[in-house]
Amino acid sequence: MTANGGTTEARPASGTLEEPQVRAMFDRIARVYDRMNSVMTAGMHHRWRERAADLAQLKPGARALDVACGTGDLALELARRVGPGGEIVACDFSEQMLELAREKATAFDVKAAVPHAPIRTEWANALELPYRDDEFAAATVGFGARNFSDLERGLSEMVRVVRPGGKVVVLEITTPTRPPLSTFYRVWFDRIVPTLGRVAGDADAYTYLPSSVRRFPAPHELAATMERCGLRSIRYVLTAGGIIAIHVGEVA
Repeated sequence: MTANGGTTEARPASGTLEEPQVRAMFDRIARVYDRMNSVMTAGMHHRWRERAADLAQLKPGARALDVACGTGDLALELARRVGPGGEIVACDFSEQMLELAREKATAFDVKAAVPHAPIRTEWANALELPYRDDEFAAATVGFGARNFSDLERGLSEMVRVVRPGGKVVVLEITTPTRPPLSTFYRVWFDRIVPTLGRVAGDADAYTYLPSSVRRFPAPHELAATMERCGLRSIRYVLTAGGIIAIHVGEVA
């Protein structure tokens, strides 16, 4: 979901929004965010988060960080994997998103059928994470890296807080290049998604979504960026016909 805002704000790339605008946008759409995700992905976004959590390769008892956690779905997947002896820290810059993440974590504690780690939700800036070097076994970001106002800085921060040998995982929407999926993708994101946004009451937010995807690096370009940020053994999985890319790299 989002670049976590804070006191230090990088200049956005051409065509992007300023950090305060992005933060305000996610505050506005927080209550419809999960519903819109399910509509736009036919519910598949949960499966993609499961695969991202698997790639983090967390062991029981580990501590992991989910950056730009949104309403907390990826954090819940991580919590299942580390078990009751571990801990998940879920951070975001949108207070409204964090409120929903806290509600989910509380409900999860009551209803979950399997032992799981506690989830600590807190406000944080993805470009200036308030955590120590080498503090976590892994760091993840699901559908948030494309909103970082400075992608390399955000990824470098994730690398910094993960100990050597740990994993950094990036789950993102990408742009398919081969028809017929590329044609469907353009129609869906450029026409249907903004229409859904108008129905949901925030056309601006769901016009921003396609533009944020279009300007995000292609999978091979993101892999190169991750390498520049200090990751090695980088690989990525394309799924949903090439619409979703899940990258994983190991901290050197």
